Amino acid sequence: MSGTSRRGFKRQKALEILTRLKRLYPDAICSLKYDTPVQLLVATILSAQCTDERVNKVTPALFDRFPDAAALAGADISEIETLVRSTGFYRNKAKNIQGACRAIVEKFGGQVPKQMEQLLELPGVARKTANVVLAHAYGINAGVTVDTHVKRLSYRLGLTSQTNPVKVERDLMPLLPQEDWENWSIRLIYHGRAVCAARKPACDRCILADLCPSVDRTVS
Repeated sequence: MSGTSRRGFKRQKALEILTRLKRLYPDAICSLKYDTPVQLLVATILSAQCTDERVNKVTPALFDRFPDAAALAGADISEIETLVRSTGFYRNKAKNIQGACRAIVEKFGGQVPKQMEQLLELPGVARKTANVVLAHAYGINAGVTVDTHVKRLSYRLGLTSQTNPVKVERDLMPLLPQEDWENWSIRLIYHGRAVCAARKPACDRCILADLCPSVDRTVS
């Protein structure tokens, strides 16, 4: 099969996967709770190596105490650390949250920027966080959000051979219409949580089993 044919096959498969996932998870939304773009940015930073459920338990008190970028920028760092401690890596996360908020105040007038390049200037913000903020706060699909679920499932489904998130994103973007880039990510995340777990995927009840080269065919 030529390179062009392989890309066409992968694109067709990716679109079929997306169609099935949309039917299975019609109401899938971002699991993080927030009211403003800066709160979404902070919640996404906290979600690294942590579940969204845990983040959602931490952020109400954090946002009640520090509701916006200016408040977080001027906060006592030890107080931020205390409030986010249970999310893990709390010192680094607190440092990045405050650094990002200071940059937002000093460079962007207190508003989270709407451009990928500007978001990537903020401490603690890589493409995953930037894609989440742009898609869910501003409705801008600038790329494919690649978290651990998206990386794992895209690899298992044979749509990428990469493990680096940036390279995975680069492989996925041509396979999907731009308006569906975040649809893909959010629904793969739901499927990764509900069915295609890291250690023991439930292949016997997966609606994608016939499309998946990694399926456990010994499961009856």
